[in-house]
Amino acid sequence: MEMLIKIAHNYYYMVAILLFIIGMHTMLTHSNMIKKVIAMNIMDTSVFLMFVAIGYTYGGQAPIITAPANEVLYVNPLPGSLMLTGIVVAVSITAYALSLVVKIYRYYGTVDYDEICLIRSQE
Repeated sequence: MEMLIKIAHNYYYMVAILLFIIGMHTMLTHSNMIKKVIAMNIMDTSVFLMFVAIGYTYGGQAPIITAPANEVLYVNPLPGSLMLTGIVVAVSITAYALSLVVKIYRYYGTVDYDEICLIRSQE
């Protein structure tokens, strides 16, 4: 019973793990490059959720000091601020990957990786 209570209080870790597994499964099983880019974004989001969840303190508040520090429990702001940089990098990589997918589509006429391999083997 106690373990279920701990899991209920830390459900965001389970959600992050589930999102990462969904993204990894999609990356490995689909040959459509756009689906792979979306799966990569799902995996990025799960990592962001995990880091922000690590900084969360149950019952904590925003780290704005208004009272003596020993009376208040604060949420750690560092993981959230670091994830802002991660989000910028993820958006940049997504834009670059999608531009590559557009170039590949213009050249081969498809975004399916298996079809591209067939076309390349026939050349």
